[in-house]
Amino acid sequence: MDLWLAFQALILGVVEGITEFLPISSTGHQIIVADLIGFGGERALAFNIIIQLGAILAVVWEYRSKIFSVVAGLATEKPAQKFTVNLLVAFMPAVVLGVAFADLIHEYLFNPITVATALVIGGVVMLWAEKRPHRIQAETVDDMHWSHALKVGFAQCLALVPGTSRSGATIIGGLLFGLSRKAATEFSFFLAMPTMVGAAVYSGYKYRELFQPGDFPVFAIGFVVSFIFAMLAVRALLKFIGNHSYAAFAWYRIAFGLFILATWQFSMIDWSTATG
Repeated sequence: MDLWLAFQALILGVVEGITEFLPISSTGHQIIVADLIGFGGERALAFNIIIQLGAILAVVWEYRSKIFSVVAGLATEKPAQKFTVNLLVAFMPAVVLGVAFADLIHEYLFNPITVATALVIGGVVMLWAEKRPHRIQAETVDDMHWSHALKVGFAQCLALVPGTSRSGATIIGGLLFGLSRKAATEFSFFLAMPTMVGAAVYSGYKYRELFQPGDFPVFAIGFVVSFIFAMLAVRALLKFIGNHSYAAFAWYRIAFGLFILATWQFSMIDWSTATG
């Protein structure tokens, strides 16, 4: 296996794992980092599917007790049924819009400049959302009404634009729609499970010819590294929000986005994918 290719897989696995569940846009960071290290082409599409599966497996493992209890009680327990309905309700808007517009979005918006702009705008919205008075209607995910879930589901659709951040859209949407910080964060994690698995299955089938046996070692590196760093990031985020707001992530988004825009404007970095 080529050592440089293995190193690229390692770096992108770390980036995916750290950023997937933080409100800073994993897709945006993947586009930017991949552009910088020259990792692209059709192989990158298949690789991204694999490392996203690694990240989602980490959150499934972290919440395995909750998942098992919901599955076990689905036939007889109302809380489990309510939780499942809420997930399905939140999941559907992104499915409809994703299937309808995924190809157009990938063709025209998957570039560093779109990412940078979305990072800045999302950061400003995040700061505004954190400064607003919070009227909490649901302290935990089990307290959520289906209407909360539907609103969060529509908020998730904003993440179809790279740089917006799926977790950022759902978490901030949850805060705006009456969820506590903990409930918004955990529901974002749970909603990621069907959303990311569904996207991976859809993309995996669509690009199935890109999966070649010779790429297995590279994919394995990305998958394992993404799993490990995603688990660390999820645990760190849950601990962080116990005593902090999301303002730090907002300022990071704004600073990073402005840096990319500045380097592009003054031709300091050749963002090769910025034009197509």
